[in-house]
Order: sequence, then structure tokens, then C-alpha cells
Amino acid sequence: MIRPTIFVLLICCGCSSSIYLRDGVTDGDTFSLAPKALQDSDPVLQSWVSYSLTRSTCQLQIGGENPARNSSFECELMARRHLLQTWSEKQATDSALSDVYLDKLATIRQASYLDEYIVTYYRQRDWILPDDLDMFSYRKWSGMNLRAHRAQTRLIGSWSFADR
Repeated sequence: MIRPTIFVLLICCGCSSSIYLRDGVTDGDTFSLAPKALQDSDPVLQSWVSYSLTRSTCQLQIGGENPARNSSFECELMARRHLLQTWSEKQATDSALSDVYLDKLATIRQASYLDEYIVTYYRQRDWILPDDLDMFSYRKWSGMNLRAHRAQTRLIGSWSFADR
């Protein structure tokens, strides 16, 4: 589970920003958080840290030569769910918290259209999609509720690769 990792990183401001190495220390492929993510407790930033760590972990699980290029519907869905879970936990401790994108994403989830939203805004050609998508209803709903919406992705970290 990602959540304890995030907590440990935030209380350890002097720690290295290298979060994990693919295939062990000798491989050298590394996902690192931006140094600001280790020092800044901003709720919006920390919600995106949760997204970034979840997505990069899933990329590793897919495998292949270049984890940064890995993508699947399941990875994006899981990462967006973690983003929303972290955001709702932050809002539970401070009801005044607000963010235009994260609040709108929470509304999309509450309307049960998170899957369709992800397909609409983030779909990759090689994704295998679930059979139960209701794109017709989603388009109708989004036409009324997402008129000026701008999708966002914030990756608070990056992959670096060892020479092979």
C-alpha cells in the first residue's frame, strides 16, 4: 500500500528523493519525487504525490524496458482513485480546502462516471477498456456538468534510467 510510504517521506525531509529502484539497487532505473514533494505539506500537492506514486508503481508492475511509457486503463483509474482518496482525507481534516480540478473530479466520481471520464480524457490506443462503460449517458451528463472543464495531470516525480 502506498499511503505509509507517502507519510514516511513527508516526515523525513532530509531523506533522498529516490523512492524506488526497478529490479533492485544495481539496475539503476529510479523513480524520484521532486524535492518539494518531500518538504511541502500542501494538501493539493500531496494529493498529486499520491497519484504519482500510485501511477509509477503500476508502471513498474506492467513491466517492460521503459516503465515511464507504460500505461493502462487500470493504472490510470487506480491512480485517480488514490488522488481522490488523498484529497478527501485532506478535506476531512479541513473543510475549507478547495481545488477547482480535484473538487470537479470528486463530483465526477460521485456521479459514477470516473471510468468514462478517464477514457474520454486520458485514453491510450493500447488500453483494454471495460465492457460496462456508459459513454452515451456520460456524454449527456458531461455536456451539462463539464462545459468549461480542463483535465489535469500533475506528475510530482520522474523516471531516470541507467545506461544499459
